[in-house]
This record gives sequence, C-alpha cells and structure tokens, in this order.
Amino acid sequence: MTETTNHVPAPATAPGTAPATASAGNDLDFESWTCPVPLRATPAVVMGHGGGGAMSAELVEHLFLPAYGSAAAPELGDSAVLTVGGGTRLAFSTDSFVVRPMFFPGGSIGDLAINGTVNDLAMSGATPLFMSSAFILQEGTALTELGRIAQDMGAAARAAGVRLVTGDTKVVDSGSGDGVYINTSGIGVIPEGVDIGPRRAEPGDAVLISGDIGVHGVAVMSCRDGLDFGTTVESDTAPLHGLVAAILATGTDVHVLRDPTRGGVAASLNEIATASGVGVELVERDLPVPGTVRDACSLLGLDPLQVANEGKLIAVVPGDRSDEVLAALQAHPLGGDARRIGTCVPEHPGMVVARTGLGGSRVVPLPVGEQLPRIC
Repeated sequence: MTETTNHVPAPATAPGTAPATASAGNDLDFESWTCPVPLRATPAVVMGHGGGGAMSAELVEHLFLPAYGSAAAPELGDSAVLTVGGGTRLAFSTDSFVVRPMFFPGGSIGDLAINGTVNDLAMSGATPLFMSSAFILQEGTALTELGRIAQDMGAAARAAGVRLVTGDTKVVDSGSGDGVYINTSGIGVIPEGVDIGPRRAEPGDAVLISGDIGVHGVAVMSCRDGLDFGTTVESDTAPLHGLVAAILATGTDVHVLRDPTRGGVAASLNEIATASGVGVELVERDLPVPGTVRDACSLLGLDPLQVANEGKLIAVVPGDRSDEVLAALQAHPLGGDARRIGTCVPEHPGMVVARTGLGGSRVVPLPVGEQLPRIC
C-alpha cells in the first residue's frame, strides 16, 4: 500500500478485527493494520475522493475516463466550453453540494449551490444565464428547513441575474442521506475574444487573488461539533461573475481564472502549474490570511492554503498588465483586499513553491484528500 504521509503510522486495529500480534517468526499481520489517513490504493470510496485533490484526480483519471472512453470530452474542467451554431461559445457546468451543516455563518447550502455554479461558469469568462436545480431529500427533513434553503437559492439567483429553468426532486429513506443534497447545472455565454484556461499560464505571469483566503472553510467548521474560535467567522460565499467582468473590461488577455474551492489555493495553483507546465512561486508573507483563519488553522493543524473558499478568485495575467488588473479588482466591492501573491516561472515546472519569511522556500503540494470534509 502507498502511504500519503512521510512518516510510518503506528499500527492500529481495524474495526472488528483482533489486534495484530507477532508470530513465532516475528512476522506481523499487516492485513489487520489501518492508517490514520486515506490510502491512495483503496478498494472502496473514501472521503478523500471528494476533496478536490490528488485522490479526486486519480478517481477521474483511472476510473471515470477509461469507463467513458471516447464519450468523454478531451479537456475536463469546472466548466466546458461549447461552440454552437453561428460560432456562439457557451460555458456549461454542473456541481453538487453536500455541505454539513446546511446552515452556517454567512450562508447556507442554498446560496452556496447557486453561487458555486455561477462561479464555475465565470471562471471561463462566461456571463451566467440559466440554471437547473435538483434535490435529494432525506425523509424526515423539516419543511421549514427546506423552505429556508429554497428562499436562499431564489435570493442568490436573483442577485446573480440567473434564472432557474428546470429541476428535479428525489426522496431517500430516513437514514439513507443527510438532510438535503443539491445539484445545480448552469449555462452561460462567453464573450468573443476571451480564451481562459489553466493551460495558458506562462512564465512571467502574475498570480493575483481577490481577497482573504480560508474564510469559508473556517466558517463551516466553526459550527461543527461545538467548535468555538472565539469570534464569528462568516463565509465569503458570493457570485463572482461581476468581478470577472471588471477584469475583462480592462482589455487584458487574461490567461487563467480559478475559484479556489475544495483543496483551496494550493489545489488550484497546482492544477494550473500541471496543466501549463510552468512553476509557480508564492511569497508567503503576501498571502492574505486573516488572523481568525490563521488562529483556527493553527488550532486544528490545518494549512490555510488548503482550506476552501467560496467567494474568491485567482487570476493569472501577463506581468506587465498586473497593476491594471489589480486596480480593477480593488475597485470592485468583492475585490477590495485583492493583492499579488506570486509569479509563474520557468523553473520547477508543474510545482508550486512558497518563499517563507525566513528566506527559505517550501513546496506547496497538491492536497491528497481533504482537510475539511463536507465543506461545499
């Protein structure tokens, strides 16, 4: 089996099995061992497969794509770019939401379901237009809770300027689900001349972020299992297509846009570096990590770079246009705290490296699974 950490875990007894013991030849029964983190080679789905990191990528690469064969699109991303009659380019995206708890400081699964798909469309430069909504409800869920979620979805859709045009509802037995799961799909139109994708990052490009990171993940964690971080941290969930429009209005040839949700900034930048074959160098002291997030991550042993965001974007733009794009971000209500956090470089292609405040550097890896499950 392949370990996901650099240390050797102490043997633990698998549920329902006897403790491992040494035989006369001092051989251990390794079959009865379990590891404290998900194994990369596993015969069953584990939580890490849904984390947006290496295990998610392996599931797609080694299970879904071979099964789909020629039916799969050649490029897979958060949204697909499709050309229809007359040369009109559409963005199409789908996403599912299983956040626990369903209501958290600053939002709910309802507005998250709208904003998440709006943002996936926006990261291709599209203006979102139409969405679907599908529900999987557990028997016994209070209709008052479902009503609150629906109200939040309607309000978020109106705020984003999208219409909910189709949907579906299914109910599963009590104990077979966890309240409410939502799937949303969306369609948007991409303006002429816009070509945005992770493969387009180039050496010399500036890496910008629109504001504080890690806020959504900490907001959700703050209302789980009685955790109290000493202050209220509210989710940053928000629709980002207006912020993208402000960037595009500068006339800049924007190379890459990503919203760093599952897996956080670390996952998004690693995916960009891998797709484009560039290295990414971050300046650690320039990362906008608010004190509340830093303290919560220290308490829980988390890396803020791997914590989910729901209202932030990463923009990779030509270095000589970065000041103009940064000014456009900062002039928008959702980008007031935007800043430059790094640069694309020809060295260490496919890797993300952070320069520390002490003058050293560290590799920022693609997360294997997820630090915080059920976060979106």
